[in-house]
Amino acid sequence: MAQTLVEKIAQRFAVGLKPGQSVRAGDFLSIRPFHVMTHDNTAAVIPKFESMGATKMADPKQPIYALDHDIQNRSDVNLTKYAKIESFAKKHGVDFYPAGRGIGHQVMIEEGYVHPGTFCCASDSHSNIYGALGALGTPVVRTDAAAIWATGRTWWQVPDVVKVDLRGKLQPGVSGKDVIISLCGVFNKDEVLNCCVEFLGEGVAGLRMDERMAISNMTTEWGALAGLFPYDQETKRYLLQRAEVMQSRGDKGPRLTPQMIEQLDAQPLAADSDAVYAKVLEFDLSAVTPFVAGPNEVKTITSLAEFEQNDVRIDKAFLLSCVNGRLEDFVEAAKIIRGKKVAANVKFYIAAASNEIEEEAKKSGDWDTLLDAGAIALPPGCGPCIGLGDGILEDNEIGISATNRNFKGRMGSRESLVYLASPAVVASSALAGKITQPSRDDDMSAAQLREKLETGSSVKIAPRDAEPVGEIEIMDGFPNRIEGELLLVPKDNLNTDGIYGKEYTYKEDLTPEEMGQVAMLNYDPKFQATAQDGDILVGGYNFGSGSSREQAATALKYRGLRMVIAGSYSQTYKRNAFNNGYIVIECPELVDELRAKHRNGTDPTIRTGVRAEVDFTKATIQTTDGKSYTFAPLGSIAQELVVKGGFEAVISEQLKSL
Repeated sequence: MAQTLVEKIAQRFAVGLKPGQSVRAGDFLSIRPFHVMTHDNTAAVIPKFESMGATKMADPKQPIYALDHDIQNRSDVNLTKYAKIESFAKKHGVDFYPAGRGIGHQVMIEEGYVHPGTFCCASDSHSNIYGALGALGTPVVRTDAAAIWATGRTWWQVPDVVKVDLRGKLQPGVSGKDVIISLCGVFNKDEVLNCCVEFLGEGVAGLRMDERMAISNMTTEWGALAGLFPYDQETKRYLLQRAEVMQSRGDKGPRLTPQMIEQLDAQPLAADSDAVYAKVLEFDLSAVTPFVAGPNEVKTITSLAEFEQNDVRIDKAFLLSCVNGRLEDFVEAAKIIRGKKVAANVKFYIAAASNEIEEEAKKSGDWDTLLDAGAIALPPGCGPCIGLGDGILEDNEIGISATNRNFKGRMGSRESLVYLASPAVVASSALAGKITQPSRDDDMSAAQLREKLETGSSVKIAPRDAEPVGEIEIMDGFPNRIEGELLLVPKDNLNTDGIYGKEYTYKEDLTPEEMGQVAMLNYDPKFQATAQDGDILVGGYNFGSGSSREQAATALKYRGLRMVIAGSYSQTYKRNAFNNGYIVIECPELVDELRAKHRNGTDPTIRTGVRAEVDFTKATIQTTDGKSYTFAPLGSIAQELVVKGGFEAVISEQLKSL
């Protein structure tokens, strides 16, 4: 049976498949990642690892620790935390990279931990960047990281896979950052939400590795769980260059050698030509021009032509992060800035993605060019991108940044505005003191530029043929059926703060009952009075977006809501639900029909009066108004998480049996 690249990689790293089983989208798998990276949050994973009863690493060469987030913080508390992480790494024989080496994702790539055709993950949302090298890079939550340390494995549900057919070639002066900003802005209706994206087509060959890294990295902001490019000659060129660096350093037992690369080249893993994708998006690279995302919103984009008409001033500019802190980015910025000075009203911050990149930029002279122009250097790390250390935005300041996120308050004050753009646009804006572009090669208006971009884009829905679902094997202790009245919460993108407010998140002494009593109050102050024990909550699309707080799942469980049915979920929310033994399923048809039936209602929470029977043996939902719906079956892994009360309990039991 034909498979996508995502399905093939998942099959390669899955554990315990049935004989002859072909991995498909929707499958729940036990999976053994090639590597898992944690950064500063290693400190939070350690107690989870220990609470599971683990005393040693299943495979000390599988995890990597790289300190990168709060590296400017020289307080005793932070330095003590860093020392504990380093000591823990030494105790267990885990590869450790201290503060100053670079951003963990860049370190993973530079040090040869990421190979094409492998499953690599990290407890960080920008793990998608590994897809630039043809790896399945995807984020996991902290409980998963602890489980991988302890057992070498975690669970993963294979998402739908979307093919992005790239055509044409980038025009001079257009970058990979411009491509992903344009993709986010054109396909901004959740076309890739919680999917894995495979970039294919004739346009791929013309993209450099740094451009692919920028695109894969920000598939996270686009809503995807992974963004993969195929293995090709550009991949081979980059890997050989990295192998040469390791060889020149005299690394013992290097993780990447020319011999390994030749083996990859002889048998590259690739999607089958007749693989079936959930959707196919067509995108013309030649139509891309520099666009800016924002303010404080990734999927709202504006052409530079319009900015130049509106004269938008800036206070700070940023050239850094794991999306745009590579040598090519500094070369481009230096080309624009050489011989000039940053505007007097602007502070321009630069930081390399790694110390190796910083050294290369110094050798080329580009680093000094930027400093001579007035740029302020920060150490290799995340820094202002996540609102830590020097350079964060103050109240009412406006920033333009070559980072990957501009969510409100992320880079500093919630009263600031942040725009995202390419390194070239950031550099030219730092010089001008306002958002501008280096040059204009055409006289097209903002509307014409947008029309050109959208004309070269299209979406084709290519659903899989429905596969018959036979009787599903149900594990002892897992319910065959769940019944309850449907309680409708029709809002799309209901975030975790609405489900479980931040004012309760860090109150560690709340009992489960107390947590249940405050569930959904930020969304609907009357929710507690409306909901009843035994209800089945029906949510909208992208349910549970926002932060990774686990209480947003457990609070609904403790409130007595038997399960949640939604159109779709934030994947992190879904992982947190199953990791805590709580059932969540997707059924868009049911959600659409209920919302249509109650579209004239004004209440944020609606008692529908409709009861439903969810039959897990047949993967069907039967309602008392005579309707029937289907959903993706829950396999043995999802069932075990529910039966045993969550992932920590599953891992503890596995460790006790060793």
